[in-house]
Amino acid sequence: MKFRTLITTAAAITTISSTAVQADEINVYSYRQPELIKPLFDAFTKETGININIAFLKKGLVEKLVAEGNRSPADLVVTVDISRLTAVVNAGVTQPVVSEIINKNIPGEFRDPSGHWFGLTSRARIIYASKERVPDGEVTTYEDLVSTKWKGRLCTRAGTNAYNLALTSSMIAHHGEDETKKWLRGLKKNLARKPSGNDRAQVKAIWAGECDISIGNTYYMKKLLSKKESRAWAESVRIIFPKFENGGTHVNLSGVALTKAAPNKENAIKLMEWLTNETAQEIYAEKNGEYPLRPGSNPSKLVSSWGKLVPDSIPLIQIAKLRPKSLKITEEVGFDQ
Repeated sequence: MKFRTLITTAAAITTISSTAVQADEINVYSYRQPELIKPLFDAFTKETGININIAFLKKGLVEKLVAEGNRSPADLVVTVDISRLTAVVNAGVTQPVVSEIINKNIPGEFRDPSGHWFGLTSRARIIYASKERVPDGEVTTYEDLVSTKWKGRLCTRAGTNAYNLALTSSMIAHHGEDETKKWLRGLKKNLARKPSGNDRAQVKAIWAGECDISIGNTYYMKKLLSKKESRAWAESVRIIFPKFENGGTHVNLSGVALTKAAPNKENAIKLMEWLTNETAQEIYAEKNGEYPLRPGSNPSKLVSSWGKLVPDSIPLIQIAKLRPKSLKITEEVGFDQ
C-alpha cells in the first residue's frame, strides 16, 4: 500500500482503521503537520519497506484515543511539547517501551522514566531582539526580562500558551512559586501590548517597531527565513540564548509514544528505534530547524549559526508536573488580560 497522508476527519481515521493490521504498515496520530515529518517517514519506508499512514489532528488527539480504546488503529503518537506527551500518558492510552537502543541514543532527561515516551528533537525558548535597538549583552537571563529598562519594549504570545507555560514551569522549578509570580508580574509590566499572536507574530512586531524584544522558539527562525514575505522580519532580529541564573536555556521537545492498542506494535517499535539513529535525527532536525537529541548528531548549519545552546538540566518530566501550578499563577496575575 502506498504512503498516505490523512487529514483530521472521521473519514480519515476510518480509513486508517480499515487497514490497521498490516504486516507492512504503521499508523501514526500526529499533532505535527505532515510535511514536517513525511521526509523522515519516507526515508524509513525506503529503507524498510514499511509504509506509514499519518492522521494529522489539530486538537482532540487524547480524547480520540480514549474514545477508541483498544479498538484504536493508531500505533504511535507524534507530538510537540512535554505537556502534550504527558497528557497522552496520563490518559492511560500508551504503553511502555523497553529498548536498549532508545536508552543508548536518547539522554535520560529527554525520556520518560517509565518508558512511555521519549524525545526526538528539542527546541529552545529564546529571545528575539532587534538588531538596531538592542545592543549585544543587554539581556542574558530570563530573569533579566523583568528589568525596568524593558518597560513597554517586550512582546509575547499568550502566557497560557503551552510553550510559555513550560517556560513558567521551569521558572518555578528554579525559583519557586512566589518568585515566579513576581517574575510574571514584572513581565506583564514590561509588555508593549496585550499578549497575542504566535511566535512569528512577535518577530513581525519587532520588525514593525512595536516592541524591541520577544520570547519565542528557535525553530520559528527557519520558518521565517524560508518565506519571502517574512524574511525581512527574521533579518531584523538576532537570537539570544538566555539562561536561568542558576541553570541553562529552557528547552522543550517533539516526541513519540507507543499507544496502548498498537495493532502493529513490532513495526512501531522498529520505527521508534530507527528515529533515534544518527541519520534520522539529522533528517528530522534539518527539516524542522530543531536540535537532534542523540549525542554526536549535529544540528543544521543554519541552526548552528545561531550560537551555542546549553540546555537547562532540570528533567522535562519535572517541568510537566509543574504545569498546573504555572497555569494557576499565570491566570492569577492576569497576564493575558
